[in-house]
Amino acid sequence: MNIETLRDVLLWSRKLHLQLQECMEHCADTAVGERERMLLVYLSDHENKLIQVLDNFEKTATTSALNTWCYEYIDKMPIIGHQHCSKPLANMAMEEIVTEVVNLHEQIVELYKHLLARSIGGSAHDLLQSLVDMETHESMLMVKNSLRLADM
Repeated sequence: MNIETLRDVLLWSRKLHLQLQECMEHCADTAVGERERMLLVYLSDHENKLIQVLDNFEKTATTSALNTWCYEYIDKMPIIGHQHCSKPLANMAMEEIVTEVVNLHEQIVELYKHLLARSIGGSAHDLLQSLVDMETHESMLMVKNSLRLADM
């Protein structure tokens, strides 16, 4: 995907969350244990909610924010991809699954922060700050709820 504007960043983020959601949903069927299966189902649902939130960001953001060019910044901080396939989530323990998902979310947050640090205010800056806040909050919520599930 060629990323040039913040709209493209939102679309890329949505696509990444969708890939992760589909993978988790698929891996839940063959997970090594019941707790891992429940975790993957929860995480899949959580990713689906993030997809909806990103859709709302795109619908409610100003056109000027969405059309803000960012390709020169992307060149300096390359877009990461969906990396979990080296070991299927279905074969991981709960801690490994959470670590894998948190690492991916942290990379997304770092991209948003990178773009935010280079924005010069206005609606694009506000959009990026909202994305950083949302992704950070959702990652913390995901970890907290995953730990609760692990304690069961």
